[in-house]
Parts: sequence; C-alpha cells; structure tokens
Amino acid sequence: MDKVDPVISVEWLAEVLASSEKNVRVLDGSYHLPDANRDPRAEYDSEHIPGALFFDIDQCADLTTKLPHMLPKPEDFEQYVGKLGINNDTHVVVYDTNNDFPLFSAERVWWTFRVFGHEKVSVLDGGLTKWRKHNKPLTSAVAQVAEDRFKARFNPRLVVNFEEVEANQYKEKKFDLFDTRPAEYYDGTAPSFFPGVKMGSIPGSVNFPFTELMDVEQQKFKSKEELLKTFEQFSIDLNTPVAATCGSGIWACHLALAAYLCGKEDVAVYDGSWVEWYLRTGPDRWLNVLQD
Repeated sequence: MDKVDPVISVEWLAEVLASSEKNVRVLDGSYHLPDANRDPRAEYDSEHIPGALFFDIDQCADLTTKLPHMLPKPEDFEQYVGKLGINNDTHVVVYDTNNDFPLFSAERVWWTFRVFGHEKVSVLDGGLTKWRKHNKPLTSAVAQVAEDRFKARFNPRLVVNFEEVEANQYKEKKFDLFDTRPAEYYDGTAPSFFPGVKMGSIPGSVNFPFTELMDVEQQKFKSKEELLKTFEQFSIDLNTPVAATCGSGIWACHLALAAYLCGKEDVAVYDGSWVEWYLRTGPDRWLNVLQD
C-alpha cells in the first residue's frame, strides 16, 4: 500500500476536495474529555467539512469492556469503516474540533487505522479550528456514501497491553514507557475526569507532555527538526523500542505520530493506559509486586 503524508495542510485538503479525486474520505474524529461538556456528534451535525463523516471512537471500539474506547476487534473495525465508504485504497483524512490544542483526538483515529494495517491515513494540521480560520467551507449536510469493503491486517507492533507493560516495568525491560499527559495528571495533583479513577502514573514511566510536540501558536505540529530536539531534550531515543501511555489511549497517539514524522514508525501505544492500570492495580498489589 502506498504511503501518504501523515500530516496534511488545510490548503492541500481544500484543493483535493475541489478536484475530481474520488477515493479520499474525510472523517471528523472528534472526542472531548468528560469534563468539557461537549457533544462531538452534535457539533458535527451542526457543521463539518463538506463530505466529512463522523468517526466515533467510543463506538468503533470494544463494547464488551467498560474501559473507554479500547480497540475494536478487526472484524468490527472492518464493518465500521466499510459503512463509511472506506476500502483499502482510500486515503483517509482525519480532523477534530478541539479548540485548545490544534490536534487532539485525530491522532487516535490515525493510529487506529495504522493498527489495522491502513497506511493511507493523514491528520489535518490544525483541525477544524484552522480550517475555519482559513475561511474554508462548512456544511451541516451529511454525505451519502455507498458501503465498501475493508480488510484489516492487525499490526501488533503498534499496541502493548497491560500484561506487557507490567512485565516491562517489573521484570524484563523491553521498551521505554513515556506518559504523555500534562504533569499535573502524571503526578496525581489534578482531579480525575474518569469516574472511580484517581490520577497518578505507572511506576517507572517517564512524563513527556504531548503539548511539547505542538506549536500551539501556529496551530500545528512542530517541524521535524524541532521534534528531534524535543526528543533529545527529554532523552527519548528513537533508535530504541518506545511505547506511549496517557489517560485512556488518546494523548499517547501524539507521540506515535510525532515519532512517525521523524522516521520511527513503530511506537506502540498502551491502549488501556492509566485508566486500565489504575483499575487493575491497588496498594496491596503494588506491595506484592515490589516485594516479588
């Protein structure tokens, strides 16, 4: 499968949508934290990029677990994206509607497509915020698309699970684990927005806030040169195995995409992240693990 630029500009997308290019599917992959009191689907219904369809990360997920937006089974992913008119040759472009950071959940969708073997996927730099600032068209009309066939090819190198992280942190270290949440979430001083979960961090993980990867003022990712300097500053060696975690597997995908921009295509994401880790551990368990 041919690869595409992982991050594309507003100008590029506007030009493609105005052309006769048919096999491009734009997705609104918006997600907002529970305390934001925003409904991304309702916002999509109100206005979105013409031709865009809504990708719900809470529905294209493993619905048999109470953990938030865990990866779906390959066959469920195939069915979900097939209904969006996506096949294995479709160039998928994802954006989101977050205002505080130019990219937020679009990276999660980008990573999900790559987990299931689809490399023709890009994120829109600056998301809908930048699209709107450039006075590009918006609509409330929902495009009607014919269902298509997508064949998933699961890539295990892009995912790590609870058991792998636990073994890595306490037995044999196989990768460096970086927590991409802001420091106040990592150190536990911020209130939690997930019911029943207190903030904190996986022992042995290193804090690397995802905001370090962004040029917020310019509403885009940092350049490759700036990203490499940032990785060096935080002692992240892209020549060694790297995995990312966060609260629920969204912010971690920023690190995966930033590393991809620098030539490293296999940063793994701990899908369950802190929510799963917290719910599957506790003080007694910590004591037992440390004593072992």
